[in-house]
Amino acid sequence: MEPGLLERERTGARLDLRALTKHYGAVVAVDAIDLIIEAGEFITLLGPSGSGKTTIMLMIAGFVEPTAGQILVDDIDIAGVAPERRNIGMVFQNYALFPHMTVFDNIAFPLKMRRWPKDHIAAAVRDALGIVRLEGFAERYPRELSGGQQQRVALSRALVYRPPVLLMDEPLGALDKKLREELQIEIKHIQSQLGLTVIYVTHDQSEALTMSDRIAVMNHGNILQVGRPERLYRLPASPFVADFLGDSNFLTGTIVAVEDEHDVVEMASSLRFVIPHFDGTRPGDHVECALRPEYVVLTNGNGSVDNVFTARVVERIYLGELTKFRVELSSGDTLTVSQQTRLGSHGVEDGQEVTVGWACGDAVVVTRDSRN
Repeated sequence: MEPGLLERERTGARLDLRALTKHYGAVVAVDAIDLIIEAGEFITLLGPSGSGKTTIMLMIAGFVEPTAGQILVDDIDIAGVAPERRNIGMVFQNYALFPHMTVFDNIAFPLKMRRWPKDHIAAAVRDALGIVRLEGFAERYPRELSGGQQQRVALSRALVYRPPVLLMDEPLGALDKKLREELQIEIKHIQSQLGLTVIYVTHDQSEALTMSDRIAVMNHGNILQVGRPERLYRLPASPFVADFLGDSNFLTGTIVAVEDEHDVVEMASSLRFVIPHFDGTRPGDHVECALRPEYVVLTNGNGSVDNVFTARVVERIYLGELTKFRVELSSGDTLTVSQQTRLGSHGVEDGQEVTVGWACGDAVVVTRDSRN
């Protein structure tokens, strides 16, 4: 008998995209990207609409023909292989379930197309339903299911034949926030449990941070930065990455002094702050720094921070577990501060004078322009 999903080899395929390119006339949708996805890895293509992420997925699936480049699955180039012969799974935002078929028949469909024996199909469908916790739903129709249940069926159908690569294109976009967050954890758990290789497309930064082993941030057909979620968030390589992957304050100025452990940056308003020193820095260099709102603290005169300023609260936004403040420094510069509500931010009101600060290493240089 065909082994169940959990009894089969728990390793997906290695995917290697080499100089993958797609042109639509004069428009460059994907610009010669190189990306390796390791076997069993969950990688997210994150970017705004039109960044090229869905085009990459459709080229991997075989629905869009590359202008140039290679798509290697375990070192075999599939760029010229018909979609139905690639054996790649895909889950869409709109579920794409057959409304006239039961849950069982929807999940069994790809197995019937592969001419599996009936007893093997029955066992595989039963196993796939168990993976997504839908035992007992086999005879229902899609119209009798909630949105979350329909998405589980779509996922089950994509998993049932254990494809070497699973593509997921905004699969949770049509669901409400609470259900979306629940399914994020559930999908990640299933992926880890089965050892699947998953390429996930989204424009939702929170979703990418929650689910991914690595994130590839895209814009205008290019991959701007690839890395683990915590590294991309903590050390963005460009203003775009810093701004798209979370909120940031941007501080622009000129280095006016270079010391052993830090550099002094002066903004146009004459406000000065310190950043970590890095090799090659010289006075006169122009820098732009990204500073996450949660790294800015309301010190009340206390706390070990390197940059301390007096400020006035311009706006207070209560978000439940978090409270955000927009503060204006005496220099006229404004910052966004994010603080856990339980830490006492409920006592800070609009117009109040406060002290704010941040550690030297929390402002990350995202642009550097030598003026020498």
